[in-house]
This record gives sequence, structure tokens and C-alpha cells, in this order.
Amino acid sequence: MTLMKRYVLRTFISLKYITVNVVDRNNGRIVATASTVEHALKEALECGRSCNAKAAAAVGEVLAMRLKVEGLDQGEGRGIHANVEKEIEKKGFKNKTKVWAIINSLKSNGVKLILDDYGGASSKDF
Repeated sequence: MTLMKRYVLRTFISLKYITVNVVDRNNGRIVATASTVEHALKEALECGRSCNAKAAAAVGEVLAMRLKVEGLDQGEGRGIHANVEKEIEKKGFKNKTKVWAIINSLKSNGVKLILDDYGGASSKDF
């Protein structure tokens, strides 16, 4: 039986900014987003030329709060899928700490995440 991955976590990391989206794959829409581009986060972090893992954790906290407001922190009972290995591979090894900072921040704020192993062979429920 194939597990339906309705909500998926996507990260976009550049030298200056970090953006994290939760995408509803059934509708192809972004249901929640958080970014260091936002004025409130940008001023609070003072990233300067680059954003670090502290900024990534702050983005994860903001996204967790927005998911709770939308009522999607549990992903409608199925959880939100995140393929960490794919995100690290896509972003490059130097951004590994930023990706894990986002994941850990979401988990510590009560968001139900399902971490998919590389290749989609198995899942870990958090």
C-alpha cells in the first residue's frame, strides 16, 4: 500500500535568505510559508550577508506557529512529509545544519513530521 504524501515540506536556501513552504500536493498550493525575506524576521535576525542555523531555526518556529493557526500542525492526521536527504542533496552539504535546524525547530514546536528515507523505502514518524 502506498502512503499518500499530501503535505510536503520544501526548503529554499540561498546565501542571503531561507524560505520554507508546506505544499498541499493534492491542490498544488502552498498552505503555509515562512521566510527570512519577511520584514519582521529580517529585522529580528540581522542576518547581514548570510543567514545561519539560528535564522533557520527561527524560520522553523514561525512556520510551526502558522501551521498551528491553520490547524495543519498534524497534517490532517497523516503528518507532513520531509525528505531530509533529498533537501540536503539539493541544497549542498554545507547547508546540512540549516536543514536540520528547520526540522528540529518544527518538531520541538509540536508539528507532526514524517521523515522519509532516501529513495522513499521507509518513514520515521516524529
